[in-house]
Amino acid sequence: MKAIGKEIILVTNSGTNGDIFVFDRTGRGLRKINRFGQGDKEYSQISEITLDEENNEMFVENYSARKILVYDLYGNFKRSFKFTDTCYYNFTFNYDRDNLICYKTYLPIDTEESCHLVISKHDGSITRKIKVPFQEIKTPILIAEDLHVTPGFYLTIPYRANWVLMNTSSDTVYIYLPDGNISPFIVRTPSIHSMNPEVFLFPGVLTDRYYFMQTMKKEFDLVRMKGFPTTDLVYDKQENAIFKYTVYNDDFSSKRSVSLNSEPANHEIATWQSLEAPDLVEAYEKGELKGDLKEIAAGLNEESNPVIMLIKHRKQI
Repeated sequence: MKAIGKEIILVTNSGTNGDIFVFDRTGRGLRKINRFGQGDKEYSQISEITLDEENNEMFVENYSARKILVYDLYGNFKRSFKFTDTCYYNFTFNYDRDNLICYKTYLPIDTEESCHLVISKHDGSITRKIKVPFQEIKTPILIAEDLHVTPGFYLTIPYRANWVLMNTSSDTVYIYLPDGNISPFIVRTPSIHSMNPEVFLFPGVLTDRYYFMQTMKKEFDLVRMKGFPTTDLVYDKQENAIFKYTVYNDDFSSKRSVSLNSEPANHEIATWQSLEAPDLVEAYEKGELKGDLKEIAAGLNEESNPVIMLIKHRKQI
């Protein structure tokens, strides 16, 4: 899945044929869009898609061409703009009616110029640079000769009406406020600069009481191609304490865990999880499902599309 809105969901398949599928929030297919190609109005790669339902637009990031192409939600080309200088954009979100927010990075690792940007949706010009202070560049990316191994992590998280911003080189996680200032949100100890190997901290789902987080150790076995061990942690603000945790999906009678450190979605949807149809069919036949998921699985077969579970923030009273 590439993007979630109030009305629609944008999905791509695992191949490289350029298909973008538009579904409504009930899972009903609306249309397929494909502007794959080498032309000025086409994308040769889909790195990220940012959805803007208010303006009826989607922003397709094309890493290989280092640009963003803008289409309406029927696939009609509207405009495009390049990434600034020699950088790339990651962790891009819909910021407001006129701007996107993203992280400006340089491959293979960050430089002193890496920072978050608020950029214009109209022409890609920089509205604001947001610099997270740090002493020395630290990255979980492993570089061994010509091999670059990049684990999954996120440096921008929608949080209520604000944004939580990170830099892997900083011991402090910041919250970016509507007035344009940043304020410390989480400060970790001991410092990453005193660790060998380094252990990085990445926040996940954030609520009024609980901060779900994950640590990641910079260890990787190049022979087995496995590594970057993680630990799931939660900070309880009320108890002022940190715990290891596991969250289970209550729609399963058997224990099925749910990750709260997955890809962030938007200010309404904290994160999401894909439930594969064959697994649901098997669980249904074994009588392991209940609630809404049982009803959904009753209509599936092994060839069905995955079921997308949206994990939403509770509405504030």
